[in-house]
Amino acid sequence: MSEKESPERDRVSFGVIASAALVAVIIVAGLVVYFGHGSSKPSAKDDGTAPVTSSETGVTGFASPEVDLFGRRVDIPNNTDGQPLPQDPSKQRKTTDTDWLTAAPQGLADPHGWQRVYGASVPFSTSDGPARLENGLAVGYSHTPQGAALASAQITYRLNARPADRELYVRQVRVPAEQLTAYDQALADQRLPKQQPEKVTRYLVAPDAFQIENYADDMAIVRLAARGPVVDNRQLWAAVRLIMVWDAGDWRLKPSSSKTAQTEYVDSLAGWTRW
Repeated sequence: MSEKESPERDRVSFGVIASAALVAVIIVAGLVVYFGHGSSKPSAKDDGTAPVTSSETGVTGFASPEVDLFGRRVDIPNNTDGQPLPQDPSKQRKTTDTDWLTAAPQGLADPHGWQRVYGASVPFSTSDGPARLENGLAVGYSHTPQGAALASAQITYRLNARPADRELYVRQVRVPAEQLTAYDQALADQRLPKQQPEKVTRYLVAPDAFQIENYADDMAIVRLAARGPVVDNRQLWAAVRLIMVWDAGDWRLKPSSSKTAQTEYVDSLAGWTRW
């Protein structure tokens, strides 16, 4: 590779890291963390229900698949909200399994496992959810580490792609009343885009891996690793830390109250789970 090509590759890669992981901090931190966490509860239940289509679009199936910036397959659902896949709860990990915290959800390496929804690549498993759509939202995640990881990616990336999606913000992020008021004011002031342009969403590609830092029945600390630049012949990833809470039968995002950065660079995925 020429000296001219290498900086260009690093520039593109760094753009990916800035958008795929750091945007999770910039937008979710700038939006969700700023507006806080709260008590509004979803109605989704983790019951393994067969997937249904969005009541708004009523369509199923997929268009021709495409590839992301790294040449990886990403499927294009005919339903703009995504297409949940048939679930097999018997494939979920149990607390007695040695890989309880480290196993990957089933189906993500297969066709339709990663779908482009509003421009962002989001995961759909065949074991741990999302089991269905409700009002355009992907809901119904298993009460497992894998379910928490899936929900963290789905909620964060969808919110990055559509910061003004109030239904998503209210139902899938813990939002206190005073912060919801601030969010609604931001909407009224038209400070939040309804849909990020393709020049932003094209960088919202699938993270390479996840890690469960801590897990309990009511909360999981999840890290997502997004591919970043190659520096001194070393591949780097941006690892963003997300807090998920089990609330009213499903996982929701709880923005961190910490003022410190929740993203760090790592040069190895040892100890991480690849999707």
